[in-house]
Amino acid sequence: MKAGVIAVQGDVSEHADAIRRAAAAHDEEAEVVEIRDSGIVPECDVLLMPGGESTTISRLIHREGIAPEIRDHVEAGKPVLATCAGLIVLSTDAKDDRVDTLGLIDVTVDRNAFGRQKESFEAPLDVEGLEEPFHAVFIRAPLIDEVGDDVDVLATVEDRPVLVEQGPVLGSSFHPELTDDSRIHDLAFFAEPEVEA
Repeated sequence: MKAGVIAVQGDVSEHADAIRRAAAAHDEEAEVVEIRDSGIVPECDVLLMPGGESTTISRLIHREGIAPEIRDHVEAGKPVLATCAGLIVLSTDAKDDRVDTLGLIDVTVDRNAFGRQKESFEAPLDVEGLEEPFHAVFIRAPLIDEVGDDVDVLATVEDRPVLVEQGPVLGSSFHPELTDDSRIHDLAFFAEPEVEA
């Protein structure tokens, strides 16, 4: 498996470690590549969109020609895990004209809605598809305040969506890469598709 981490900004090494752990749990090996230029995304089987600063990430992926390659990746049905600012960039509406969103997951996102750095928190989450709660780390987390009809909500905090899925895209308000638990990466890239009866 070739895993690309959009590396223009954010938790690049943490995501690389998490995808390697998730792959190892499935007796697979993940070759991780950092993406800062166009031409690499088409070679990748899976993509990770880390957190960071959404306006900066948005500007750089468009400037470097990475944005259309991410769209093509999703249209080809290849999986993406987008966390925190990555979720904002992949959303349909960031409520901020400075963020040129990719519209790959039909959600409206309120940037930093859970508060600033000092309002960061951790919480156990009941996640659809996981047997045990996931210890989630929220840092300047965005709030998903509107969800389209084709989006599945996999986890909530106080009835607010914090983990959503649409097609091959899994988006989280929290930072799963900041724990030793790689089950969110596992859900994004190794979950067995549901079989229709």
